[in-house]
Order: sequence, then C-alpha cells, then structure tokens
Amino acid sequence: MDFSSLISRQLNIPARQTAATLTLLDEKATIPFIARYRKEKTGGLNEVQIAEINDWYNRLKDIADRKQTILNTIEGQGKLTEQLKERIASTWDNNELEDLYLPYKPHKKTRADIAREKGLEPLANDILLQQSGSLKASDEQLQGARDIIAEVVSLDERVRQAVRREFTYTAAMTTKPVKGKADTPEAQQYRDYFSLNEPLHSIPAHRLLAIRRAEKEGFISTTIAADEQKSIDKIRRIYIKSNNTRSEQVGIAIEDSYKRLIRSSIANEFAASSKQKADEESIRVFASNLKQLLLDAPLGQKRILALDPGYRTGCKLAILNENGDLLAHDVVYIRMKDSADKIVKYVKDYRIEAIAIGNGTASRECEEFVRLTLGDQQEPAVFVVSENGASVYSASDIGRQEFPDEDVTVRGAVSIGRRLMDPLAELVKIDPKSIGVGQYQHDVDQTMLKNALQQTVESVVNYVGVDVNTASPYLLTYISGVGPALAQQIVKYRGENGSFHSRQELKKVPKLGAKTFEQASGFLRITNSANPLDNSAVHPERYELVERMAKDFHCSIEDLMTRSDLRRQIDLDKYISDEVGMPTLLDIMHELEKPSRDPREQRQVFHFDENVHTIDDLKVGMELPGIITNIASFGAFVDIGVHKDGLIHISQMSNRRISNPNEVVRLHEQVRVKITDIDIPRQRITLTMKL
Repeated sequence: MDFSSLISRQLNIPARQTAATLTLLDEKATIPFIARYRKEKTGGLNEVQIAEINDWYNRLKDIADRKQTILNTIEGQGKLTEQLKERIASTWDNNELEDLYLPYKPHKKTRADIAREKGLEPLANDILLQQSGSLKASDEQLQGARDIIAEVVSLDERVRQAVRREFTYTAAMTTKPVKGKADTPEAQQYRDYFSLNEPLHSIPAHRLLAIRRAEKEGFISTTIAADEQKSIDKIRRIYIKSNNTRSEQVGIAIEDSYKRLIRSSIANEFAASSKQKADEESIRVFASNLKQLLLDAPLGQKRILALDPGYRTGCKLAILNENGDLLAHDVVYIRMKDSADKIVKYVKDYRIEAIAIGNGTASRECEEFVRLTLGDQQEPAVFVVSENGASVYSASDIGRQEFPDEDVTVRGAVSIGRRLMDPLAELVKIDPKSIGVGQYQHDVDQTMLKNALQQTVESVVNYVGVDVNTASPYLLTYISGVGPALAQQIVKYRGENGSFHSRQELKKVPKLGAKTFEQASGFLRITNSANPLDNSAVHPERYELVERMAKDFHCSIEDLMTRSDLRRQIDLDKYISDEVGMPTLLDIMHELEKPSRDPREQRQVFHFDENVHTIDDLKVGMELPGIITNIASFGAFVDIGVHKDGLIHISQMSNRRISNPNEVVRLHEQVRVKITDIDIPRQRITLTMKL
C-alpha cells in the first residue's frame, strides 16, 4: 500500500521526497545512512524528518493491520456492507475507525441486550421516530426501551465526535487526595496536586506525568470531565426531532447514555491521548538531553587516574592507559598523608596526564584533597565527571565481561576514567534510562522510550564515527546496519587477524555482506589505511569520484586533503551525475578539508566556588559557577557543588522570552548563576541566569 501521499500531507514534505524515503526504508536502509549518503534521492531530508516519515509509516501500517482485523470480524458476523467497507477503507483516523467498529465489537451482555431479549426493540424504534400520539407502555417497558436507545446513542459515531469536540474545548482535570494517605510523609512531594482543577489541554507534560505518578502510587484520584450540559445539548440536537411524549423519553435516554456510557468512554480516550502527548514531550526532552550527553566533549587518549569518591570506605582509584585498559587499582582516603603520597607516586610512575573524579558523594572533598596534594602544578589537569549510571555498568553483564576478576567498585572507577577519555564509547554500555538525564522515564510508554533512545544513540554514534580497530562491540552495535551479532563478529575477526588495514577488508568478516558494507562502511574509520579516505566520512562508493578529482589535478588524494589551494580550484559542477549531486559533492569537499575530525568540542577544566560546600553555605544573592546536569521543558538543573542541584526556571534563563531551555543552555555546559531562594527544609535551591 502506498502511504507516501498520506505522510506527505501530514508532515508537509513533498510527495516525491516522501516516496523516495519510504523506498529506501523498505530496502532496509538505516536513517543515518539515508540522511548522510542519499541526499539526492530524499531531496536533502535530515534525520529528524526521515525519522518522522518512518514513525508515520509504522503508524499507518499498524492502522492498516487493524483495519483488516476489523473487516474480518464484521464480515464473519455477516454484517459487512459495501458502504461500511468503503468507509473503513477510506479512514486513517484511529478514533473514527474504532467508532465505525464499535456497533460490531464483541461485548458482554448489556442492559440493552436484556431489553431486546424481552422484545422491546420495536418499542424503542417507535419512540425514536418521535411521532405524536399516545404512548402505551409500562414503566418497566419504557425503561427497557430507553436502555436500547441509550446504547444506540452511545454507539453513534456522530454523537461520539460531537462529545469529543466538547472535550477538546472544555475538558478539565480535577484531583483530590485519597483519604488516609494524604497525610503520610511519602505523599508530601505530591501536595501541589491534592486540589487541582485545570483545563486538560493547558497542563504541561511534566506536571501531567507527576499527577499520573501520584495517582498510580495511590495518593490522589483524578477525574477528566467536559461541560456536561453542553455535551448533552449537542447530542439532543442530533436526536431530538419533536416536542412530545416520545421526545421526552428520548431526552431521558440521552442523558442516561451520556452519564452512564459516553462520558467515561470519551474521558478515558482523553486520559490516554493526554498521557501519550505528555509521554512524547518527555521522551523528546530525554532524547535531546541524551544526545547532548553522548556528544559531551572527550579528552581523548590520555593516561588517566580515576577516582570514585567515598568517605567511610575510601576513594576507589584506577589507573588507565591511553586505550582505557586497567593497569592498577587501589583505595585512598581523603586527607590522609599516606594516601596523598600514593597519588603523587601513581601520577609520577604512570606519567598520568589527567585525573577524573566522580561527581557523587564526597566529590568536592576528594577534588580539594587531590588539588592540595598536587599543589600549584598545572599537570595533570583535574576533571569532575558525571557518574550517573556508573553503578549500573559496574553490576551489569558488560561490566562483568570486561573485568571478571574485579569487584564493582573497581569497575565503577574505570567507567569514570573512561568517560573522561570518551563519554560516547563508555555511555553506550549503559541502559540510557539509567544515565539520569530525563524526567519520569519510568512513567512514560517504555516501548516508545526505548525506540527513541535507541534511535538517538544510533544517530550520535554514526555522526561521530567509530574507529573499527579500537571500538568495543557495544559501540559497533550502533553503527548503521551492524547490530549486536555482527559487532561481535567484527571484534572476533579483529582478534584473530589483527587490525583492519582497509575498509575493503571489512568484507572478509563472516556475515558482513554487500548490503551491510554499504550501510556501515562510511561510518567506520581506519586510521592507518593506505587509502586516506578510509579515515574519513567519504563513502567507498565515492572513492572513484575523489580519485578522478585528484587525477584531473595531477595530484594525490593526500594533496587534496592538505592543500586548500587545490580544493578551491575544483569545479564541482563538472562532477555532477545522475547518481551524485551537489549535496554529496559539498559533503565530500567538507570531509577532504577536515578528514576524521571529531565533531565534538574539547573538554574544559571546571572549578566550583571554593567557599561553598553544603547548602548551609549558600546565601541569597550569591553568584556561583555551575554545571548544567539536566534539562527539562520547564528549566534546567545546575550542580553548584553542594550535593544538591539548583533549578533555573525557564523564565530565569534569559532576558528574552524563550520557549525551550535548549535555546540557551546545553547539558554539561559551564554557567554562572545567582541564588534567588533557598528552602533548606525541602532542600530546594532556586537560581537565575539573569545576573
């Protein structure tokens, strides 16, 4: 089935570009590959647009499957008319589809079914006609007839659409505390939601998810309702045709239908749709934060002394070489002379180039101890590193596989050190939900979250590129077209045959076929290859074109990479063909200019204010340095070195009006903030960037 026109209209992307993208997706091309190497076919669509097309494609395929199930069910009942079949075939709206199916949907016995068994359907039909004249029936018979009418009304798609429209405009969420639980200490974090009455469409995603969590944990109950009288009046306008005895009975049935059958059904729809929107917004924020975290600046291949801080049990120390291999480990204690001597000796003996300190408990004290121990010397530089998820890695199967003979404390210190060297390579080993850069990640749709985060990691890994001779199987897993099984095959081949010497050698890896080579090779780097293009983002399918450029200028490919005067002379129009357009040629020229360049920024040293260690040291009006640790739709959290992050509300992030904190800050950015409020009992610190 061709979905391109439907998706094109929905996303406002030209049908030709949409159709070309769908063709590539059907051919099992990955989103990073399509965005990077098939720009001519897609008209230059970026990864976000291609992902949206893919999402809608999957959504429409699900609706198509649902349609077929519905058609089969109704046909099995012998009730499928050509008109109904056509209506089902023509709709792509889930609500409309389910409304069409509702009268035929299998259900438990209802009051209307019981009334029909008593032979009251003719009476109900007579009343619905609303003709004048006497109505001879007992109260019991009238009640049964009204039950039938109420069900007919509730199944009418016109009625359901009318009520949905009313809910869209007037639905409000009301909350109240659950008796016996509101006064418990656990409930106090939700006290802002004990008495809420707010239009549903205006409740921000983070607040709706907090309300849902409070409800799930049993502290509050919630109700979603629209204007009842307006809703009933809308139904009356559809059904009431006269002003007589029968019309009066229809009116009673309508009110019963709304209160007993329709209201809760539509309310449930809006509860689900509002939750889905909140999930999507929360996941979008989470994915954005994860992307920034994965793109965090690497220090590069350095000899690292890593410290996982601690008080009672000491600081776990790990020594890593340039490749992240563990050389030695130990335990040191803050402010102890023999521990200071140990650090000095390790720094000297292993020629340490940088020190990584985890940002958890005792981080500040550990950092000060190390700086005091090293004195005024500039080297090695000291960095505080986020340790979110390090404990998860330490206890994971991956951690045990990498260090089967070491305990979790050593693995944690190693992870901290490796994060300084290359955050991306280390963080791919951890479930993104455990990295700590999202909100309410356990409350949102888990399948949607997993897919979004998987896509984010894949996007970043392919954007940065991977050295195939040093990458772990966990990093290789995310390369376009590879996956876990083939990643293990690549590492196994590397172990048995030594380093890869060219991209073409990748074809010798078992089960790495032509399609996978096409999808993956452009994102895999080989640093010491005889062909310098193997250490660039130029795809092997375009090597011949670059060789032709070099031949035309009587030079080598290395000359094109090192000499800007040669590159400036290239007339790109000369190399345009049916397969290669200007977008690809511009990408090639950019890559020749900066081959194998890491697109991430360089790591910067940071220091907290030396006079601030705990929340008790803070005063309103203080200006302090800080690091952005998390970004939400309503603002950003900042570590100012007191073991409790402060919050900058979005309204305090800039003197201009902004709609998204990412317009102003990014994750792990160094910022300067001012304290505007301190709530010590609730451990809340309020900050502003308006200095």
